[in-house]
Amino acid sequence: MPIRILVTGGTFDKEYNELTQQLVFNNTHIKEILEFGRFNQPVEVSVLMLIDSLKMTDDHRNQILEQCKNCPEDRIVITHGTDTMEQTAQFLGNAIKDKTIVLTGGMIPYKYSGSDGPFNLGCALAFAQALPRGVYVTMNGTYFAWDNVRKNLQTGYFENIK
Repeated sequence: MPIRILVTGGTFDKEYNELTQQLVFNNTHIKEILEFGRFNQPVEVSVLMLIDSLKMTDDHRNQILEQCKNCPEDRIVITHGTDTMEQTAQFLGNAIKDKTIVLTGGMIPYKYSGSDGPFNLGCALAFAQALPRGVYVTMNGTYFAWDNVRKNLQTGYFENIK
C-alpha cells in the first residue's frame, strides 16, 4: 500500500519573493524532493493547505485529523511547520491509534542551499515504514513519540520532554 503524504506548508515549502522580499507559498516541492531523492516506493500526495504553522488553528488540525482517519493508507507522513508541530502531533496522537503517522518539517526552506527538508522527509518516509502504529515527530534523524517531544527554542532542535 502506498504511503500518504499530507502537505500543510511550513518553512519546508516556502520560497523567497524578490518583489516583496518575503517568504511565501506558491506550491509544494514534495514531488521534486521525492524525484531528487530517487524515492521509489508508491506515494499519494495530498496538499491540504500551505500555511505557516503559527497560523494553524484547531480547525486546520481537524482537517488534518479527518484526512488521516479517512485515507485508506495506514502509513502517513505530514509535512508541517516546526513552530507548532508538537501541538498537531498531540492533537493527532490523542485521536488516532490504528495508523503510523510521522510529522516532519524543515528549519530552512527547500529552495535554499543547505535545507534540512529533504533529509527530514527521507527520515519521515523511512520511519513511517518501520515504526509501529502511533504518532511521531521526526527532525534531524531522530524520531520522538507524540507525547514526548518539544522544540527547544534555544537550540532550534527537537528533543524529548522526559
